[in-house]
Amino acid sequence: MYEGRVTLLDHPMVQHKLSILRRSDTPTKLFREIVGELAMLEAYEATRDLPMEDVEIDTPMAHMTARQISGKKLVIVPILRAGLGMVDGVLEVVPAARVGHLGMERDEVTHVPRSYYAKLPANSDQREILLVDPMLATGGSAIMAVEFLRKAGVKKIKFLNIVASPEGIKALLDYDPDLHIYTCAIDERLSEDAYIIPGLGDAGDRIFGTK
Repeated sequence: MYEGRVTLLDHPMVQHKLSILRRSDTPTKLFREIVGELAMLEAYEATRDLPMEDVEIDTPMAHMTARQISGKKLVIVPILRAGLGMVDGVLEVVPAARVGHLGMERDEVTHVPRSYYAKLPANSDQREILLVDPMLATGGSAIMAVEFLRKAGVKKIKFLNIVASPEGIKALLDYDPDLHIYTCAIDERLSEDAYIIPGLGDAGDRIFGTK
């Protein structure tokens, strides 16, 4: 049903790094570093189809026609707070990208997200958005973020994620037929508390060392 709309990064190095993230004894510093590394690898894949243009340059040896990225710069939009852990990794690939922020918080009882902050760069509606969040569980926060971006006039959105549940993928892609998801893992299911199983725990707490 979602053929062509989900890219699973199954490279051996991605899966190796992911196995370290999943371990309950991985320390905060290493966890944070690997989240950034995986975000960087996902960014390479997500920017594969960026538009290109010819440009005339001089090398030390000769004049030539080279290729460079054309169009307006990308915007990276992390869903706060866990999404912040992916921003630097994506910036390693596209250092000139602009960065917006969307604050979404899930109610621990109802699991329903609420928005508490939003700030986008100017002209974001004319740019491609890389929306980033390590976990895609119920899909509620991601859907709310996509809804906000669509209402702001954004036409092209890619969602970069590290671990997703089948339920979250279905909910997000059913909500937005034009969205593409990049993820490092599609796990088994959600728990009764709406956590991904086997997952890796609360990504925000593990990135920032708050538990």
